[in-house]
Amino acid sequence: MYKNIALRLQLSPRELERESLRLFLHHQLRRIEAQLLRLTRKYGVDTVTELDELVQSGQIHEAKAFEDYFEFDHLEADRDALLDSLKELV
Repeated sequence: MYKNIALRLQLSPRELERESLRLFLHHQLRRIEAQLLRLTRKYGVDTVTELDELVQSGQIHEAKAFEDYFEFDHLEADRDALLDSLKELV
């Protein structure tokens, strides 16, 4: 299947595979960045570390930000992994 599609697009199967992976990673990165943007706007911070500082200083109650904190942290880790993967494709 891959070979047939690559031939129709005048690409090598390897080029098709690489470009498909690059596009998939970019799509995932945009999805994660959209979720991060929602959290940064919600709390007025740029990173999970800044959110943690607001919680530690008492500016935001821990109970209010508890779930978002872990989601923020997870999203940042996923973003970093995607960026590292994209660098490997270059």
